[in-house]
Amino acid sequence: MSIINDQLDFSTVANVFLAHGSMQSPAFLDGRLCAELALADLTAERWLEEVCLALNVEQPQSPEDAEILLRWRRQTLDALAAAELNFEPLLPDELFALSERAQGLKEWTQGFLELANEVDGDTYDKWSPQLREAVEDLGQLAAMEVELEDDAENENDLFALTEHARMAAMMLYTEQHPGQPQVEQVDDAELPADDGNTPPPQLH
Repeated sequence: MSIINDQLDFSTVANVFLAHGSMQSPAFLDGRLCAELALADLTAERWLEEVCLALNVEQPQSPEDAEILLRWRRQTLDALAAAELNFEPLLPDELFALSERAQGLKEWTQGFLELANEVDGDTYDKWSPQLREAVEDLGQLAAMEVELEDDAENENDLFALTEHARMAAMMLYTEQHPGQPQVEQVDDAELPADDGNTPPPQLH
């Protein structure tokens, strides 16, 4: 089945990983992908090399697998740069248990922070206070407890935490690409309000 007109989801990419003998979650690499697109303008060739290295293979097993991996990058880049603010991290969906979804968010955050925490001082100094705080708050997500009961409170908290990660990724891309017209349409009114004293919600 062609995926040309379909939105890639977590399971589709995870199945490619499985086909290459890898049990790892795509979430960690998706976090890295988001940070790399913002900080280093990651090329398609370099991204494919990075994924193959993570999968411990020289190249994708088939053109179809390569297409999925490359579309993963393109889909993420297009969403981060879009004025519609419709970017979504590649995470386990509602078909997965709440604990699995929390684990996916934790791994995504770890991948994102692996690069975001290594920026040089000049880059960091140019970030807005809101972005700095958003990235710092992600540290709590990277260390969060993921053995969760499937209840409404944890469901709502996980949604809020995922939204925090989503907005942090868009803020990072936006501030690193101020010259792009579609990105310039992102303004403070569209970003979550933050008085500087409100930590992200906690899972119970």
